[in-house]
Amino acid sequence: MWMGIDLGTQSVRAVLAADDGEILGSGSAPLTGRREGPLHEQLPADWWTAVTAAVRGALRGGHRPRALAVCSTSGTVLLTDDRGRALTPAVMYDDGRAPGRGLGRARLLLDAHGPGHITHQADLITARLAGRRLPTDSSHALKTGYDPEREAFDDPGQPGLPEVVRPGVRIGEVSREAEAATGLAAGTAIVAGMTDGCAAQIASGSLAVGSWNSVLGTTLVLKGVTAEPLRDPAGVVYSHRSPDGGWLPGGASNVGGGALRAAFPDADPAALDSLARAHEPAGAIAYPLGARGERFPFRAPDATAFLLGTPVSDADHWAALLQGVALTERLCLDYLDFLGAPVDGPLAFTGGAVRSDYWTRLRAEILGRPVRIPVSGEPALGMAVLAAYGAGAAPALAGVAERMVRLSRTVRPAGSQRFTGPYLTLVGELERRGWLPPEVASHAYTRTERQR
Repeated sequence: MWMGIDLGTQSVRAVLAADDGEILGSGSAPLTGRREGPLHEQLPADWWTAVTAAVRGALRGGHRPRALAVCSTSGTVLLTDDRGRALTPAVMYDDGRAPGRGLGRARLLLDAHGPGHITHQADLITARLAGRRLPTDSSHALKTGYDPEREAFDDPGQPGLPEVVRPGVRIGEVSREAEAATGLAAGTAIVAGMTDGCAAQIASGSLAVGSWNSVLGTTLVLKGVTAEPLRDPAGVVYSHRSPDGGWLPGGASNVGGGALRAAFPDADPAALDSLARAHEPAGAIAYPLGARGERFPFRAPDATAFLLGTPVSDADHWAALLQGVALTERLCLDYLDFLGAPVDGPLAFTGGAVRSDYWTRLRAEILGRPVRIPVSGEPALGMAVLAAYGAGAAPALAGVAERMVRLSRTVRPAGSQRFTGPYLTLVGELERRGWLPPEVASHAYTRTERQR
């Protein structure tokens, strides 16, 4: 049995999984933080309180894991002492006071509070579990200036840098003190984890070269597998190092379910989904950004949401938003193909959007390819899979995932081309506004023609 712990923004989730992927126990606990203008902080003590509650909830059935791994939000940092005890509040991944991703936030802390060890959210928890400071993993360290290709920090002279290992390496064990707090057995192996996005990818089972996972919730995130690092001069796509040596490129868009909630804050999604079926394609073409600015499949800080045309009803508007997310998802895959990534392997859908059967079918239709829906695509399960790999359950991470990740169903498109026109119109409009580079738009047109 294996445990995964996921530290999110609003909650902590712990999952206990058997070797065949059966969920034997789960627990969760809420988190809160402090937001004031660009500031967003959380208290590390609150993380530990939530972790102990979530873990005890997962262990209610009396089972105990052999190993565990922890994932957390990418770019969340704090300062700790030599034993891994918090010296400062945690600056969250979306705190806007400092540029430079996690490294900028770490420098903000160092300037304000003085010396300390730069520590990621997951590292604080592994230190509390072990009773001492443990190495971080290259996935969490990516945004604090760690180069996974050279396996070294870009600026090794930066004060407070942690020791770094690859994800999946055994880094410690649960202490007697942590056993009393959590119910985990002392001596339980602690395996180096990954960021929450990578954890979700593992949970989707998308670990073979050419396979991809599309996570759709408030925003849209695509992550896949390549044999070599994927080079992107625009910096839109970046790659994590896979635990078993390959590469996990990906990008995050600001389109997604957040745009639906903004347009219809009091909507009944299921009722509008049912009505949207009569509007395929919709009477308007939407680019449904949830916030100002775009980062994938192009970088445009000033990009804003738009509608081409006027919806005839709320149902038509809802349909345009659903379709607009899927059309952008299609453009993301075209951009990855433009960079030279293999994109024709298995595709999995995870995230809150898979609760809508209609939207799932619509996305498959617009993408023109079958998609796999895992039973559970949550990051905590991904960390349970990684814990099993790190403890030696199989020589390859993909082999462990094949055994532990269960599929709910496969959704196949009907093969219609009725969304080709709206897609090409959207591509053209994004190019006309100067957001989408002409060479990327040209590639999307060419690829669409080949797929007709």
